[in-house]
Amino acid sequence: MAVTLTDAAANRVQAFLANRGKGIGLRVGIKTTGCSGLAYVLEFVDELDEGDEVFEHNDVKIIVDAKSLVYIDGTELDYTKEGLNEGFKFNNPNQKDECGCGESFTV
Repeated sequence: MAVTLTDAAANRVQAFLANRGKGIGLRVGIKTTGCSGLAYVLEFVDELDEGDEVFEHNDVKIIVDAKSLVYIDGTELDYTKEGLNEGFKFNNPNQKDECGCGESFTV
């Protein structure tokens, strides 16, 4: 499987990378936090780490470390605007539940 991006998310990442002026892609990962246990992490990548998996979708490289891939394999990253709110949305088929504030999730 893989981690993929919608067209809207890919366009947003490309714009961020262009404004930043450097970077090979976007790291998508998880960290232990919050009331449900796990939270998503997004950061720009300038160089790969050993053990990184690289997926390319819509001309954007998505980098995932092996530990995170277990939890987010099959995830689609979308970028949405709803009223005054905008941001990335994770459509993760492995997610079983999330906390009330939407800050963390369980698998």
